[in-house]
Amino acid sequence: MHTVLALYTAAQTWWAESVRGRFEDESGAVATEYVLLLALIALAITGGMIFLAGKINTKFSDAGNCLQNGGPC
Repeated sequence: MHTVLALYTAAQTWWAESVRGRFEDESGAVATEYVLLLALIALAITGGMIFLAGKINTKFSDAGNCLQNGGPC
C-alpha cells in the first residue's frame, strides 16, 4: 500500500508541476498573439501588393497599346 501511495503522490506532483504549469503559463500567449498579428499584417501587405500589381499592369498595357497604335492617348 505504501508503494501505491508513493506512486500516486509522485504522479500528482508531476501533474501539478509539469502539465498544469504549461496550461497556466501565459508567456507563450504573448508570442502567439504577435505571430497572429504578424500573419494578418503579411496578408494585408500581400493583398495590397496584388491589387497594386494589377493596376500597374493595366496602366503599362494601356501605355504599350497607345504607343503601338501611334495615336493620342
